[in-house]
Amino acid sequence: MSRQFTLFILLGMVLGIVAGALCNVTIHDPAQLKDAAGYFSLITDIFLRLIKMIIAPLVFATLVSGIAHMGDGKAIGRIGAKTIGWFLLASITSLVLGMGMVTLLHPGSGLHLAIPAAPVAAAGGVQSTLSLKDFLAHVFPSSVVDAMAKNEILQIVVFSVFAGTAIAAVGEKAAGLLSLVEQLAQVMLKMTNYVMRFAPFAVFAALASTVATQGLGILTTYAAFVGGFYGSLAILWALLILAGFLVVGRRIGGLIGAIRPPMLLAFSTASSEAAYPRTLEELELFGVSKRIASFVLPLGYSFNLDGSMMYTTFATLFIAQAYGIDLSWGQKATMLLILMVTSKGIAGVPRASLVVIAATLPTFKIPEAGLALIIAVDHFLDMGRSATNVIGNSVAAAAVARWERELGPARPALDVADLPAV
Repeated sequence: MSRQFTLFILLGMVLGIVAGALCNVTIHDPAQLKDAAGYFSLITDIFLRLIKMIIAPLVFATLVSGIAHMGDGKAIGRIGAKTIGWFLLASITSLVLGMGMVTLLHPGSGLHLAIPAAPVAAAGGVQSTLSLKDFLAHVFPSSVVDAMAKNEILQIVVFSVFAGTAIAAVGEKAAGLLSLVEQLAQVMLKMTNYVMRFAPFAVFAALASTVATQGLGILTTYAAFVGGFYGSLAILWALLILAGFLVVGRRIGGLIGAIRPPMLLAFSTASSEAAYPRTLEELELFGVSKRIASFVLPLGYSFNLDGSMMYTTFATLFIAQAYGIDLSWGQKATMLLILMVTSKGIAGVPRASLVVIAATLPTFKIPEAGLALIIAVDHFLDMGRSATNVIGNSVAAAAVARWERELGPARPALDVADLPAV
């Protein structure tokens, strides 16, 4: 299924480039060319609407469920504090690295796209010209229903934090409600998978529309975007391995070798969640105690997706550069704080980062239409960031195990030939 989907994405890219190039060469009237590109954009617009449709319930359900489970059974103790501390440092590093690299490389600055006259922005989005007082007041919802209706991501996060904490505090009395939220989370994850099945068509339409209006020269910009992001991922890998070396020591090399199979699985399927069972198994074989691995890894899949977090800042600022929108350092700092929280609702499923990016763009008056730019190549970027998520969570589990003195010697995998005969 995953290989077929990747082939469909590739086919959509090739056909989109061909269709866009043909339109660019054969249609000489700018008005007609714009109309042709508009028909292609209709498919992309539908895909973007489907993404916006799932933002509010997906973020709400995943955050409430994750926070409620963090408080279950006094899980936030000594191990929990060390784990969350590592996650916060990793999150800050990932977000700042993505923002720094995209600012340094400027991959989108050559596009010079015109800001749409009537951008499709989330109603009630926080305007970047608001004062700090107005911004802070806006963060807290007066009505969660209104926040959900308008996709006010920060207000939804605030309500979710209160709801998740309250459910954890009530305990067994709220077991039924927690079960309902978990069911909603599973339904929304399934819906996300359904929506993402339209990605090949969106890729085709996005590339066709962009190449038709910008010409084949746009491919150079995409190459710079993809190359810059993978270069940034390489730096993040080096930082994660260095951090692991400082805690685990020379065994970090053995850890990277041990998690190679789940890392390749995450890369090929573009889903870090698909590699979860194998990652858990390899960590235990490496020597991480089952207690630590079973605690750190599930939390990591909700709160420590390093590759996905770096992508949110990298892609958001790439879109801003494409439209010539220059954000101040104050706005960038605000964006870091927003993504520090909203990225915790990213699910480990393909292209879920698009949901967080779509919710962030209107906050800074960046046209949501720019999301079509990254949809064209998002699948191949998702492969890299999914593999990075596996590395980040594995290093975190090994580090916490070392701190807790629960990192034992590696043990060989049990081979079928070693099993006793029946």
